[in-house]
Amino acid sequence: MGISDAMQSGVSGLLANSTAVGQISANIANANTDGYRRSFSQMVTTATPNGSVGGVNAVARSEIDTDGTARSTGVNSDLAISGNGFFVVSRSPNETVSTNYAFTRAGSFSADEEGNLVNAAGLFLSGFAYDSNGNLGSVDRSNFRDLTTVNVASATIKGEASTTVGISGNLPAQQTGASSTGQAFVSSQDYYTALGAVEQMEFQWTPSTTANEWNLQISAKGSPMGSVDVTFNDSGAAAGTPASFTNITSLATAPAAFSFDAATGVASLTIDNGTTPQTIDISVGAPGSTDGMTQFAGDYTPVDADVDGFETGQLVRFEIDESGDLYGVFDNSARRLLYNIPLAEVPNPNGLQQVNGNAYITTQSSGAFNLGFANTGSIGSIATGALESSNVELAEELTQLIRTQQAYSSNATIITTADEMMDETTRLKR
Repeated sequence: MGISDAMQSGVSGLLANSTAVGQISANIANANTDGYRRSFSQMVTTATPNGSVGGVNAVARSEIDTDGTARSTGVNSDLAISGNGFFVVSRSPNETVSTNYAFTRAGSFSADEEGNLVNAAGLFLSGFAYDSNGNLGSVDRSNFRDLTTVNVASATIKGEASTTVGISGNLPAQQTGASSTGQAFVSSQDYYTALGAVEQMEFQWTPSTTANEWNLQISAKGSPMGSVDVTFNDSGAAAGTPASFTNITSLATAPAAFSFDAATGVASLTIDNGTTPQTIDISVGAPGSTDGMTQFAGDYTPVDADVDGFETGQLVRFEIDESGDLYGVFDNSARRLLYNIPLAEVPNPNGLQQVNGNAYITTQSSGAFNLGFANTGSIGSIATGALESSNVELAEELTQLIRTQQAYSSNATIITTADEMMDETTRLKR
C-alpha cells in the first residue's frame, strides 16, 4: 500500500466515522421518543484491486427487534406492545392507498375531533371492525384493504327488544289467611321495545283470605294484562315454593294478549306497542323451585327482575384487552365488541425501513407482513395505559460517541501524515 492508498484509507475512515456520529446523534436526540429503535453503524473493510485492505465502509443497522421499557401513563388510549409486532397506522383516516400505511411501536394514541385514534406523529390507528353481532367475518391479513381507522366517538348501539323476564323475591306468609284481603305489594320493572325505548310492567301481589295463596296481576303500559292465583307449599322439602297456579284470567284487550303455563310458571304477554306486538315471557317460578318467587314468614322482599334487551345507547368509554379487542361501553350499560387491533409481524424486523413519524415500512430484507391477533403465537400482547420507551441506552451512546470521535481524529492524522510524506517526496525531486 502506497502513500496515496493510505490517504484514501484515511478518507474512507473519516466518512465512515462521520456516518457513525450521525447515527449516534440521532439515537441521543431520540432517547426520550416513545417506541424509538436505535440505529448504529457496522464497520466493514474494503479491499484494493490487489487484495490488500484499502479502507472501511459504514453499514447502517437497526435494533428494531429489541424492546424498550414500558412505563405506565394511566391514559387508557395509550398502548404499549410487549413482545413482537407493530401497530398498523395510516397517514389519513380510512386510507385506501396501501403505500400510505406503515408500522409503529409508538402507541401514544388519542381521539381527534372526529373520534379517530391518532398518535403524536399524526398517524391514525387501524383495526378490523366487528359487525353488530360481534363477528369479524373473513378478513385478509396479508394486506391493508380490510382495515379501517379506529373511531371511538361515532359508535351507537341499536336497542334490542326484551323477550324474557325472570322475577324473584319473597312474599310474607303471615299476610295470607286473614279474614279480609290484605294490602297488595306492588313493584315495577323496565323493559325495552324493538325501537330501544323503555316501558314499564307492574307486578301486584295481593294476599288472599286463603292461607298461602296470592293473586298476581301483571300490567304493561299502565293497562292490566292478566292475573293468576298462586298457591305456595307450606310444608315439606318444597316449603315456600310455588305449588300450583289456578284461576288464570286474561285482562288484555286485543291485539294485546295474556296466557299462563301452570306447568312451568311462565306468563306470556303480548304487548300492543308496534305494528307487530311485542311478546315477553315472564318466569314467576316453576312449581317446587326456589329460582323464582317464594313465600316464607318474615319481611317482603321486593321483586327483583332479570330482563334481557337494552335501550339505544351512546358510547361513553372504551376498553382494550391484551388481545387487541376494543370494547365499547355504552350509557345503557351494554358492552360490545367494536374493533380488533391487529399487530403486524414480519420475519426480519431489523430489515424494515424507517420513515417519518417513527414508523417503518417493509422491504425485501424484512419480508412480507402478516396482521395477526395480539397475544397469540409469537405475536406480543397489548397493554393499555402504558407507552414503550426508546430502547436507546444513553451511557452506551455516549461511550460510542467518544470512541468514534477518537477514530475520526486518528483517520484525520493519517491524512495529514500522508500529506507530509508526499510533500517530503516532492522536495527530494528538487
